[in-house]
Amino acid sequence: QVQLVESGGGSEQPGGSLRLSCAASGIIFKVSDMGWYRQAPGKQRELVARITRGGTTDYADSVKGRFIISRDNAKNTVSLQMNSLKPEDTAVYYCNARPVYASVGHWGQGTQVTVSS
Repeated sequence: QVQLVESGGGSEQPGGSLRLSCAASGIIFKVSDMGWYRQAPGKQRELVARITRGGTTDYADSVKGRFIISRDNAKNTVSLQMNSLKPEDTAVYYCNARPVYASVGHWGQGTQVTVSS
């Protein structure tokens, strides 16, 4: 079955950095568009960044210039480097996979990111 396992979350001070990773199995990774979403308490889940199977990236305006998404097709992983963290980045971050052959995407279990002084 499909498994997306996130890691790398935790607590950080404003201005700090964290790196999230998502290890995928059960899908053909190289033909999957991958993304990171987040959900803060009381808010809807929102797209943070995505990277297509061709390597094209897209970011939410709120994280442009601070976050970088990347993928390693040899290791079936997608990462999110988060720099210059702000308190408003606090949320549960979810990995998403959308294989080209699938009609729906798959979600990881989420990892908590807390930015606070």
